Amino acid sequence: MIQQVTFLFISGAEIAFILFIVIMIFGADKLPEIARGMGKGMRTLKDATNDIKHEITKTADSNGIDVTGVTSDVKKELNKVKDDLEDFTGSVKRKF
Repeated sequence: MIQQVTFLFISGAEIAFILFIVIMIFGADKLPEIARGMGKGMRTLKDATNDIKHEITKTADSNGIDVTGVTSDVKKELNKVKDDLEDFTGSVKRKF
């Protein structure tokens, strides 16, 4: 069985088509500026999420809450729900 690598459920041909449309709309000279702006935006988002994680961890530590214990409990519960859903949908799934 051959599996194709997909990015966000988009195939390579679809990505190439999207890039072609972007080049047609914005032009090749604007693409570096657009990519740079998107990169800065992604970096800002990553920094903000890291700051939020740090603040949550710091606040939990100062209040004596074990963050790792809570997250492991949540993961266990999510895995239980996932397993239950897979058991339920197993008979419902279509075979392609």
